[in-house]
Amino acid sequence: MTEQEQVSGSVKSAGRALEIIEHLAAVEGQTFPQLVAALSLPRSSTHGLLKTLVAAGWVEIDVETKRYSLGLKAWQIGQRYDGHRLLLESGPSLMAELTDETGETVQMARLDGVENVYIAISPSPNPMRLASNVGMRLHAHATGIGKALLSTLDDDDARRRLHQVAIPRLTARTLTDPDDILAAIGRGRDLGFFVDDEEFIDGCRCVAMPLTWPDETGVAAALSITMPTSRTDDRWPHSMVEPLRRTVTRLRAQMNLDGATAPRPFVG
Repeated sequence: MTEQEQVSGSVKSAGRALEIIEHLAAVEGQTFPQLVAALSLPRSSTHGLLKTLVAAGWVEIDVETKRYSLGLKAWQIGQRYDGHRLLLESGPSLMAELTDETGETVQMARLDGVENVYIAISPSPNPMRLASNVGMRLHAHATGIGKALLSTLDDDDARRRLHQVAIPRLTARTLTDPDDILAAIGRGRDLGFFVDDEEFIDGCRCVAMPLTWPDETGVAAALSITMPTSRTDDRWPHSMVEPLRRTVTRLRAQMNLDGATAPRPFVG
């Protein structure tokens, strides 16, 4: 085997190992046949990769159920990630206060490509609420918080990202044309807030605002209030805008960002 072939094989193995880790992060746990089927990986090499990952602590196996799941090493490494430390120092307590005020689920997310990744959640105390988890990734084009995050990019960057992926239609209200999505983002910038009016899930609405911009902290983040359509009043989304705006402004102030311009000039 040539040196180039060895390097190519190593890169492929590394890619497959990362694919296994990312997949196990999204599921409760899977058996070997389920993993092979889900990722379309060759059985022989996958067995070796799993053995290596288990030995290194990245993956664990339940000896009784034969199910693989993330290992302690994944948690340890995750705890050392510092990319949004400032957001999580003050965010959760203020988000809890906003939930107490509105009775609804408050979420904080970051942008990754054209997906919003939730980094903090304050769940509604009501039995009917959005089922979401920290680490969950959703399509930005179909969520209010996703559109708020996309608004932190310049239009050329947002357009490029939207054209690089297949944009799914999730409900009858979902926008799938990049130009329509950019137009909705432009309207949100003018109003100072962004909405998801049953665009991601039927019967669910969301109001969102940008929280930080990449040129401020290196991180594009946003905050949202999400609720069932049945609990929205005649003034929605405006009934949720001011409580959300106050929380965004307070959070930015606690992060020592310029409160006078936070969250960047809003009209609505």
